[in-house]
Amino acid sequence: MGHHFVGIPELTGVPRVAVVIDVMRAFTVAAWAFSRGVERIVLASTESEALALKGSHADWLALKDGAPAAGFDAVNSPGLLRSRDFTGRTLVQKTTAGTVGALAVADAPLVLCASFVVAGPTARFLRAEDRGPVTFVVTGEGGRADEDLACAEYIGRSMAGGEVEPAPYLHRARTSRAAAELAGGLRSGYHPDDVDLCLEIDRFPFAMAARREESLTVLRPVAAPDTPSGPR
Repeated sequence: MGHHFVGIPELTGVPRVAVVIDVMRAFTVAAWAFSRGVERIVLASTESEALALKGSHADWLALKDGAPAAGFDAVNSPGLLRSRDFTGRTLVQKTTAGTVGALAVADAPLVLCASFVVAGPTARFLRAEDRGPVTFVVTGEGGRADEDLACAEYIGRSMAGGEVEPAPYLHRARTSRAAAELAGGLRSGYHPDDVDLCLEIDRFPFAMAARREESLTVLRPVAAPDTPSGPR
């Protein structure tokens, strides 16, 4: 298949199928949030919008990049999120790259958000849908982030079926600039386990689809073929 790999600035028009990749850390965090009981994730375009959405719904929570801040209930770190209980809650997420990429293609007929922790289920979901070439939106570093490119290429090759060895792709991600910055504590809102958690291949058995729901763009877990029907 003639898949396309583009950065957010390179997007033109509305793709038929979009897979938005953010390995470190937005869509690793989103998968962990679903595993901790979140019902849905609302993607916000700004921190102000995230706080406004939370403020207009008494039981909603808000999450952002960086250090903890007033009004936000969580930060964009899988290590800091994994022990939380979010059963039945709606989470509003605003990050620097991942949510920006998803909102940029929100009008596409099919939008999946992915990272290594849901890579296999994402590939199986796409193979079952069989809607043609995929536009992979590589959100980090203007489309050049090696951890996101590696994940996108791994999913693209896995869509063809058969075994694809993940080790070379995970190595690229582990030696990426983003991983080095996280491991060096150069990004706020960080847990020492974040890099390892972002590189747990197929940690969760679901894919994640973003759809318009009224005026919002909402991310939900979706079952992939040959997997359980929901988060574990």
